[in-house]
Amino acid sequence: MLDAYRTMGEKRMKIEYDSKTDLLYLRFDERKQQAVNKRVSDEIVLDIGDGDKIIGIEILDASKMVSLDRLLPVATEAA
Repeated sequence: MLDAYRTMGEKRMKIEYDSKTDLLYLRFDERKQQAVNKRVSDEIVLDIGDGDKIIGIEILDASKMVSLDRLLPVATEAA
């Protein structure tokens, strides 16, 4: 499991990638809050948080859906 962060202006996005399951999770808001999962396709699930804002995106079969070499590597933290 890889935990990493990417800075976008003043915002920070947490990136979690599990190569064993090929699952990518992008987290935009790390505050504790209730989230509703909304499946938008077979491979993509959105986490909707406070104020109906997207706080996370889960991508299944990520290596087929996203150019991981462009997203990773970034600053990493041990999980």
